[in-house]
Amino acid sequence: MDQTECNFAEYLSQKASVEEKHIKQVMTLVDTQNFSKGEVVLSAGERCRHIFYVEKGLLRFYSLSEDGKEHIVQFGAEGWFVGDRSSFYFDEPSAYYIDAVENAQVVLIGHDFFDQAGTISEEYRSYNEFLLQNHVRHLQNRINLLISAPAEKRYLDFVKMYPDLMLRVPQWMVASYLGITPEGLSRVRKQLAEKNFRPD
Repeated sequence: MDQTECNFAEYLSQKASVEEKHIKQVMTLVDTQNFSKGEVVLSAGERCRHIFYVEKGLLRFYSLSEDGKEHIVQFGAEGWFVGDRSSFYFDEPSAYYIDAVENAQVVLIGHDFFDQAGTISEEYRSYNEFLLQNHVRHLQNRINLLISAPAEKRYLDFVKMYPDLMLRVPQWMVASYLGITPEGLSRVRKQLAEKNFRPD
């Protein structure tokens, strides 16, 4: 599958091992929407009605502090899911924003999908359980890195998780994700360069 195009139906087939006859059924439960670069997908205070699967482009998921500083929680590139799960599942106003870093095409996955897809496809039900547990695992790791790891280790983890994003996002966004200043990020990259580190 092309890295810059991750069709949701192909994702269900290749990742979740959903049978083709079931894919046709569950695909009737979702819609697709395009967002232009800079367009807001979700604003704080709104209720998140969908989880967004990124087929093309790039989203970011972030909060704003009282002084207006952005804190990026997640990037959503091709093949990633983005959404405020707390707002989505508990019908609470979101504390987060989602917007398009690049022109993006996303699949809108609503409650109907999650309610019915697992009934239609046992393979999807099992895979969705894996996804939820994996999401918790990544969140735990991210929290641990932010509260205990030096900036260099956080940066190396970022490169591993998002190997192509250094060429797609400005450095200040990477610094925001890492919880450091842009100047701090420049120092980390300089130190790694002196160690002959080259992100692939």
